[in-house]
Amino acid sequence: MTLSALFFDVFGTLVDWRSSIAREAKSQLAPLGHELDWNAFAMAWRAEYQPSMEEVRSGRRGFVKLDELHRENLERILPRFGLQGLSDEQRAALNRIWHRLDAWPEVPAAMRRLYVKYRLAPVSNGNISIMVDLARHNHFSWDTVLGAEIARDYKPNPRAYLASAEALDLDPASCLMVASHSSDLAAAAKSGLKTAHVARPGEHGPGTGETKPKVAVDHAARDLAELADILGA
Repeated sequence: MTLSALFFDVFGTLVDWRSSIAREAKSQLAPLGHELDWNAFAMAWRAEYQPSMEEVRSGRRGFVKLDELHRENLERILPRFGLQGLSDEQRAALNRIWHRLDAWPEVPAAMRRLYVKYRLAPVSNGNISIMVDLARHNHFSWDTVLGAEIARDYKPNPRAYLASAEALDLDPASCLMVASHSSDLAAAAKSGLKTAHVARPGEHGPGTGETKPKVAVDHAARDLAELADILGA
């Protein structure tokens, strides 16, 4: 079946959430007199990500957007870093950092190449406003925004992938899921999508991310530029 659309995981695959959160949190809080391990702060915030979504995926909680989960997760970790005295405005400003995470260096140019040949969309757990703001911040080329908010469910539950293909009136086999996380790709493959792994060895710090997929994939690349080469874009 002809490949028609590329679906992208975003956090970690397209954007460097760890460095962005650490840098932006420091820029907001250091002038207020706060000194802490900014990388540890970013990692602690992100560590709450999967447990909070599992409450939705399991059915124990109805669907809520990731912005809301991020804010709840922030409230959970602030006392660990001595930041419980922050105002509501300061907390809201921190939560908005997720809307302006920086892309990995090769991503914007590679996406422009891919856009010429394929329909492109994020299939992310991030809500629509995050995806729109990240696209504007990094000059991403999206045709539309798909993923958790339209599916009303979080990856890796099948509905997140299948609703995205349905939104473009495409058979799942004509869609390629691009991610740096093997668990995401394994779930996409089970839903009938093609898969491509992009290595992000520094996602959680030097030498911490996946350099190679841990599952069988249709394509594996060092970065998004190499994937564009593989796909003939």
